[in-house]
Amino acid sequence: MAIYHLSVKSISRSAGRSVVAAAAYRAGQELTDDRQGLTHDYTRKQGVEDAFIVAPDGADWA
Repeated sequence: MAIYHLSVKSISRSAGRSVVAAAAYRAGQELTDDRQGLTHDYTRKQGVEDAFIVAPDGADWA
């Protein structure tokens, strides 16, 4: 039986952090930050079992 766990952390741009970099790291993917023009590549990261986006119905951005 699987046990559900949720962890929420805020990412602050004023502290010099990037939400796109954080998302790429957690998902083990390559994501591009259009705002800064940077590509964050964490495809070589191991141990990511699954990554997905939960969005409401009709969300055009997802």
